[in-house]
Amino acid sequence: MLKNTNTPHISRGRALSITGVAVVIVWLLWNVPALSPLAYPFRLFVTYVHEAGHVLAALATGGRVIGFQVSADGSGLATTAGGIRAIILPAGYLGAALFGALLFYVVNTRPFARTISIVLGVALVIFTVLYARPDSSGVPVALLIGLLVGGGLIALGWKINADINLLVLNLLAVMTALNAVMDVTKLIRHSGVVMVTNNGIVRNDAAAFSQEVASWVPPSVWAVLWAAIAIAMIGASVYYSLLRPWLNERLDARQSTQRNLT
Repeated sequence: MLKNTNTPHISRGRALSITGVAVVIVWLLWNVPALSPLAYPFRLFVTYVHEAGHVLAALATGGRVIGFQVSADGSGLATTAGGIRAIILPAGYLGAALFGALLFYVVNTRPFARTISIVLGVALVIFTVLYARPDSSGVPVALLIGLLVGGGLIALGWKINADINLLVLNLLAVMTALNAVMDVTKLIRHSGVVMVTNNGIVRNDAAAFSQEVASWVPPSVWAVLWAAIAIAMIGASVYYSLLRPWLNERLDARQSTQRNLT
């Protein structure tokens, strides 16, 4: 039986502190070479979320999912049939940014960090079993990432206190959201790249969108637009989950002080 140790409310100061710690950890993982082995699983998870975005968009628009894969080098591929390509193609970058933004918002506005960990973990396990496939070399990277992260979140929510859950969830949210923005900005510089692999020709999402949906608009334009949308989503999440409540609390405190003085 799960003992309920979720906190009854979320202090703005506490939420800001934990978010700050998560941002510092992400910065260290990205910028300290010695920590690269620790950052590696997170990068694979970001690719997992990216490909999951394509899968969910295909399902939401009536398409069929053959499966998705993540490779050890951090690349990924989702194979779908049917659906609305204009929604499926940008759903990788934008889906990752949306996942990070929504997770950040929910974690910092709802006092149920342990429950969120368990629900997210169960969803990841189910999604992985249904759609994850081995990569072109036969290595089940996507399956391993999905099951390890999903199982880890379930165990975290089941056994560990709310503050640690809050930190880990914020870490996943910040890492995924910022990585999505970084990836889509890199896409701006390489938006027309088309690669030839053992599985055939693979276009990046912006090139594919330009060719299949709106050939009169260069891929770089779509990449810039997606980057702007991703930044807007993340900015809105931070503002409405942390900054706005904090500003309101400060305003209420100032007004209360003025009333007391008068």
